[in-house]
Amino acid sequence: MREKGMKKKLEEMNLLDDFLFGSMVTYPEIGQRFVKMLLKTILGREFKHLAVTAQKPYYGADADLHGARLDVYLEPEEDAGERVTVYDIEPDLKDRDSDVRALPRRMRFYHGKIAARNLDSGADYDKLKNVVIIMIMPYDPFGHNRMVYTVKNKCVEVPDMAYEDGASTLFLYTKGTEGVPNETIRQLLHYMEDTTYKNAVNEELREMHRMVETVKKDPEVIGMRIQLVEDVIMLREEKAKLTEENARMTEENAKMTEENARMTEENARMAEEKVKLTEENARMAEELIKLRKELAGRETETP
Repeated sequence: MREKGMKKKLEEMNLLDDFLFGSMVTYPEIGQRFVKMLLKTILGREFKHLAVTAQKPYYGADADLHGARLDVYLEPEEDAGERVTVYDIEPDLKDRDSDVRALPRRMRFYHGKIAARNLDSGADYDKLKNVVIIMIMPYDPFGHNRMVYTVKNKCVEVPDMAYEDGASTLFLYTKGTEGVPNETIRQLLHYMEDTTYKNAVNEELREMHRMVETVKKDPEVIGMRIQLVEDVIMLREEKAKLTEENARMTEENAKMTEENARMTEENARMAEEKVKLTEENARMAEELIKLRKELAGRETETP
């Protein structure tokens, strides 16, 4: 699926593709409106104060590059006394078994990183902002065919006990048929998975589709996509060269190891031969001493 995503042209992309989604939320005069529409449909409420912050480059076209993450800061009314909430929205196409198994721990990592970034050193923990992570995916992450999975921490022994740590995660499965909150969410998720005018079945989605078309036709966005593909191809070529070089060096190291072993064996043989020669020299020296003694004795016995 990632390889296919790498080859996709911008006009073929859906809103679940990292690049198009990232381009939408960061596009001037469109990004905030787009995110407000998403959150209104998903969470069922209007948001007035909103700041969109992209936390990292929008990759996702290559298996070695992580996809985009977007933090949406929702600042409450000044007199409302509410705690600030950070929403992190991310489409996810990583449906390999290993990626799906790692999804809960990946969310744990996301929550930790976002929380750490949003609490000043020495600040009271009560100032920690709420964090809601929203994952939108075309695969079922937990196998229960639910459209919405809401995950929060709780006490195992007393499930009904209040335990509010400000962290929650929503997994939205585009094809889920169980627990569908409302028809509007179902239509939104279907449109995000297959972003065509035909699937823009209500006025809000038609407005969203006009935004999508604007972004897809923007020469700068098109150029960014082309550049990204070229960069990824270059990275892959460099990686292939490094892999080839590593293989060559491994082969060279193996040859050197083999040569070192041969030399070690040869040195051992020479050392053994030297010991034998030393022993032979010692034996011959001993024989020579005996011979000299015998000759000396004979000379003494001669009248």
